[in-house]
Amino acid sequence: MASKPTIQVIGSLNIDFVTLTPRVPGPGETLTATSMTVHAGGKGSNQAVACGKAAFTSTTEQDVNVYMIGAVGNGDPYYASLLKPTLETGGVSTKYVEEIEGVQTGTATIIVDTGSNGQNRILFVPGANQEVTDVQKILDIETTEGVPDVVVMQGEIPRSTVLGLLKAFNSTSQKTAVVFNPAPVFPDGLPLESLKGMAVLVVNETECLLLFKVIEELKGTSSVPREEDLTEYHLDRLTKVIHDRTNISIVVVTLGARGVYFSASEGSTRGLVPAEKVEKVVDTTAAGDTFVGYLATALARHLSTKNKVEDFDIQKAVKRANQASAKCVQRSGAMESIPFGYE
Repeated sequence: MASKPTIQVIGSLNIDFVTLTPRVPGPGETLTATSMTVHAGGKGSNQAVACGKAAFTSTTEQDVNVYMIGAVGNGDPYYASLLKPTLETGGVSTKYVEEIEGVQTGTATIIVDTGSNGQNRILFVPGANQEVTDVQKILDIETTEGVPDVVVMQGEIPRSTVLGLLKAFNSTSQKTAVVFNPAPVFPDGLPLESLKGMAVLVVNETECLLLFKVIEELKGTSSVPREEDLTEYHLDRLTKVIHDRTNISIVVVTLGARGVYFSASEGSTRGLVPAEKVEKVVDTTAAGDTFVGYLATALARHLSTKNKVEDFDIQKAVKRANQASAKCVQRSGAMESIPFGYE
């Protein structure tokens, strides 16, 4: 019997403090909010749970192994009672989550504006996530379970770590596909050089425009569109330059209510997949992470039999990831709002 494909997610683990409010208070204003709840979170752990849940083909069976690599504060009661069990219930192994003395687990304070269709504002305290700095140690962990089919990364661990890992994975001869979601964007940005040879880059509108700015500056021009003017024409133009300069196999741009744009370097596979219609948006907190997790899981399944990212049916994967995100936004919370694959 063939072994299951493997995904390893390197990233942040947080405790989310979520406050629902009918509107966001102005400067110096105090409002009575609707509720405050505590959830397991962090972009890394959210995406790991999205991978894990996407891998459930039934209530008891997973067809992809998912591991979380990151750090929390040692002895944190929220990790033991909430974050760890939530990861494991979501089908994620926590054996490579390090508990570090003398630092707190990362936290996110999330304000959900129910009066503005569930839009959120987030304050992130990195805590132990800032201690994820030993690139060689992470690379050693990566191969403990055999070479992973897919590695997923985001921007809530140190920039130097991410750049070191990207260089290692994208330049190695081993068959590991990197799915990178550079969110939140590092203040110092990312050099295009660091993206060379990557399998999948997933960005939202804001991150896409930052890439536009980098490329236009390299060309000595400044024709960067505004976010509201980001058309399919602009996206075609941008992704063609990205493919040419970095040899990234697939670029995906999430456009919120407008849907998802995708572009593959091989041939002319590109286009816009409309967003799924939902009756009511409750909370958008983990929608993007759900999308990334479902996309990464589809890629891991593909690579377990095909070995080439270029043959991946990106349009089909984007449609399914869209459906999962649509289910997610109709529920409150982060990890607990992510749907299982069998749903």
